[in-house]
Amino acid sequence: MAKMSDLLKYLNLTGVQYQVISHVPAYSAHSVALATHVPDRNLAKTLLVRADEQYWMAVLRADSHFNQKLLKHALEAKHVSLATEEELAVFFPDCEVGAMPPFGKLYALPVVVDKALVEDDEIVFNACTHSQSIKMKFDEYQRLVRPIIAEIAERVLSTEESIP
Repeated sequence: MAKMSDLLKYLNLTGVQYQVISHVPAYSAHSVALATHVPDRNLAKTLLVRADEQYWMAVLRADSHFNQKLLKHALEAKHVSLATEEELAVFFPDCEVGAMPPFGKLYALPVVVDKALVEDDEIVFNACTHSQSIKMKFDEYQRLVRPIIAEIAERVLSTEESIP
């Protein structure tokens, strides 16, 4: 279990550089990206997934959709599903629903990160609330979390990028 103060304490103990961004309440990854003034590709959204009998944090870009088939392959699992809101409340009782930060160590969960995030210098993610986020260098995040890096998502083309 962790709350924002636990997350900040953890980050401070590790000595990483980060920035807390306060913003208007935002409840979707795209809305958080707008509120924090970062591109969707730099916003990391955290999902709780179940692969066979193991729960995982899956972290991907806001401009991507989770792909169950890719995660099955990456984790060599037979069954993969997204957690329910009730499961989120159990795993993250001190976080607002859907605002969990992507730090599995704080929740005793393994983490898998979509390989597209590795391309980013910085990431922004929810900090246990819908009105505060954290920005930090991706390489620092990767050093702390030591996630499995795999292709687990498909990028969603924006209307500007779609072919007529």
